[in-house]
Amino acid sequence: MRLVITADTHVPKRARDLPPALWTAVEAADVVVHAGDWVDEALLAAMTARSRRLIGVYGNNDGPPLRARLPEVARVELAGLRLAVVHETGPRQRREERCAARFPDTDLLVFGHSHIPWDTVAPGGLRLLNPGSPTDRRAQPHATYLTAEISAGRLTGVRLHRLPPR
Repeated sequence: MRLVITADTHVPKRARDLPPALWTAVEAADVVVHAGDWVDEALLAAMTARSRRLIGVYGNNDGPPLRARLPEVARVELAGLRLAVVHETGPRQRREERCAARFPDTDLLVFGHSHIPWDTVAPGGLRLLNPGSPTDRRAQPHATYLTAEISAGRLTGVRLHRLPPR
């Protein structure tokens, strides 16, 4: 199962649309995970139409229309892997311990908010991934998103994709 993981797209405030490379990845993926800060319902509609399966949550920049359509936390099982998605996890200090306590029956936690790519493992084995942002790199050297694969309950092939400058 092929995943595309993104967050903090901020369309149309930070970009008119997603980068073409990300749209290509979305269309090729089995599952697309979006960890919030869509900003506009039009992107949710476009991503829903262009993906086979979409799992998403709302973020702090998403208003009432998106909050009415998306959960704060999403939990699913994909090919035996227990996945949770949330926008915010709090400060980076002690993030792994805090998230392991909040998501005890989870194998993979995808989060956003910081626009900073993150890939760590908490005590007990919870993997934490943040794809950064494909449209608003802030102080990061590149705009980014992630791809990964799931097979027999295991996450493999996690890859951070750097997008060309706009």
